[in-house]
Amino acid sequence: MSSERAELVERILGGSRALSTETVMFHSAIAEQGGLSAVESKVADYLARFGPQTPKALSQLSGLAPASITALIDRLVGKGVVTRKPHPDDRRKVLIEIDGAMMAAAAPMWDHLVKRVREACEGYTDGELETVLRFLADATAITHESTEMITHGNR
Repeated sequence: MSSERAELVERILGGSRALSTETVMFHSAIAEQGGLSAVESKVADYLARFGPQTPKALSQLSGLAPASITALIDRLVGKGVVTRKPHPDDRRKVLIEIDGAMMAAAAPMWDHLVKRVREACEGYTDGELETVLRFLADATAITHESTEMITHGNR
């Protein structure tokens, strides 16, 4: 690897770290407004994005251990953020569903960020945006894999 490329990779790692930190702080601020931890908020986000899920599916989506997900769901139910519903196809299972009113209450907190990201996208060509999308998909998969490795002890 050339020194120029190595420098670019280091800048990407540094930029990714900075973005990650700012993202955690943003999500923590939103979570705090709803009386949630950052992890509780992000699990609720999985439900908002992907619809009702089984506890096992939430464990797989989040990379968290099943016991951790069970305790987290109990907390979210207690806070009125989610409900347990019977699974329509399997009586032995339950689906975890987010409360629509909670989602609606949190939506305005995203307005500024969404508006500014849309504005930032205007400064890029379609090809550049495709490259950014490819990088985001790769980085998301790598981060999920890393979470699973830590959670399941495969460091």
